Amino acid sequence: MAREKAWGGRFAGQTDAFVEEFTASIPFDILLYRHDIAGSMAHVRMLGRQKIIPKAEAERIVAALAAIRGEIESGKLAFDLSQEDIHMAVEQRLTKKIGKTGGKLHTGRSRNDQVALDLRLYLRDEIDAILALLGKLKERFAGRAEDLFGVVMPGYTHVQRAQPVLFSHYLLAYYEMFARDEERFRGARRSANVSPLGAGALAGTTFPLDRESVARELGMDGVCENSIDAVSDRDFAADFLFSCAVTMMHLSRLAEEMVYWSSSEFGFLSLPDALCTGSSIMPQKKNPDVAELIRGKTGRAYGNLLNLLTLMKGLPLAYNRDMQEDKEPVFDSARTVKESLIGAALLVHGMAVNEARMRAACDDGFLTATDLADYLARKGVPFRKAHEITGRIVRYCEDKGKRLKDLSLKEFRSFSPKIGEDVRDAVSLTHAVRLRGTRGGTGPDRVKSRIEELKKG
Repeated sequence: MAREKAWGGRFAGQTDAFVEEFTASIPFDILLYRHDIAGSMAHVRMLGRQKIIPKAEAERIVAALAAIRGEIESGKLAFDLSQEDIHMAVEQRLTKKIGKTGGKLHTGRSRNDQVALDLRLYLRDEIDAILALLGKLKERFAGRAEDLFGVVMPGYTHVQRAQPVLFSHYLLAYYEMFARDEERFRGARRSANVSPLGAGALAGTTFPLDRESVARELGMDGVCENSIDAVSDRDFAADFLFSCAVTMMHLSRLAEEMVYWSSSEFGFLSLPDALCTGSSIMPQKKNPDVAELIRGKTGRAYGNLLNLLTLMKGLPLAYNRDMQEDKEPVFDSARTVKESLIGAALLVHGMAVNEARMRAACDDGFLTATDLADYLARKGVPFRKAHEITGRIVRYCEDKGKRLKDLSLKEFRSFSPKIGEDVRDAVSLTHAVRLRGTRGGTGPDRVKSRIEELKKG
C-alpha cells in the first residue's frame, strides 16, 4: 500500500509506480540521515524558543529524532521507495512515533532549504575527513623525505633525464601539491558552512524564525542572505568537486610515476607486495594495481565535476527537481578521494627505493650538462656560447660512447681553452646537486632546512 505523500492534498489519484521509483532518492540520500536529523533538531529547538510551537512539544520531537537516529544506526529502521527521500522518511517515522505533534517539525521550513542544509553539513564532515587524510599523506611524504635524504635521482622534463635532484626534493614537491589541495578544501568548507534554513521554498517564511541561532547551534559561520539564492545555490558543491578533481589529478600523477618507476625498465622503486596483485596466467607478474586504480579513478572525479556543472548550467531560479541529481556525484567523489588518499599513503609508506639504480641513471644521462655550461659562463663565456659548446661536447660523448666524467682534460679543452682541471667538479653529480642552494632548490642544505620546517609544523 502506497504511503500518503506530504504533498498529496493537491492530487486526486495515486502516483504511477514508475514515477515512484524514478523520482526516489532514498537509495542514495540515506547517507544524509545524521545531517538531516541534526538540522531538524536545531530547527525544532528554535521553534520552541521562538514560541512558534510549545517548548514541551519541541523537546518531545527532539527526543524522538534522537531515537530515530539510533534506529537507523542499529539497522532497526528500514526504508522503502514510497518514502521518496530521507527527509520524508525521517518525518514519517517521527509522526508514527509521536503522532500529529511530529507534523509540527516542518513548520517554517521547506524541503528546499532542508535539502540544501543537509548537503552543506554532509560536505563539511566529508571535507574534515579529507583534510585529515591529506594531513597524514603529507606526513608520509615528509617522513620519507627525511628517511631517504641524500639519495640522488634523475629529474625529468618531457620524460627525458634532465638534471640530478635529491629524491627528498622530489617527494617534497608532492607535499606542496597536497598542501595546496588542503587550502582548496578549506575554501570549499567555508563556502559550504553557511545555513540556508529559513529560506523556505524560495521566498522566506511568515514565521518569526531565529535563523542565526540555528546556524550557531549547527556550528555554521552565518546564514545565506538571499532566500532565492539559498535554495538554488550549489556553488559550494562545485567547489568541493573541483577540489576533489585537482586532488585526484595530483594523486594520478603520483600513481603514474609509481607505475613506471616500479617497472623493470626503470627499477627505481619496489612497491609492497600487500598493495600489488599477480597475473592469472603469468606467474612472474607483480602488478601495481592500487596505483593504477588511483590513476583510473581520477576520471570519476573529473566526470562528477562536469556532471554537476552541466546539471546547473541551464536551471532557472530557484529550486528545480533536477537538483536531486547533485548528490550522487558528490557522494561518489567524496568516497573516491578518501579511498585514494588512503591508498596513496600506504604506497608512499611502503615503497622501497633502489638508490643504486637511480644513481646509475644519473650517470648515464648527461645530467650535469647544464652545470658544464654554467661553469663556462662563470669563466667568462657568454651563456649562449657556453650552451653551444656543451652541446657539442655531449654530441662528441654520444659518438664516442662516453660519459662527461669519462672525458680527459685534453678532450675537454679541445672544445674550449677556458676549461681547466676544476671541470671535474662541474660535472660531478654531488657538486651539481650541492650548488643548487637557492630557496626552493634541490641543494641539500635547502632541502634539509625545509624538512625541519615541516617537522615543526
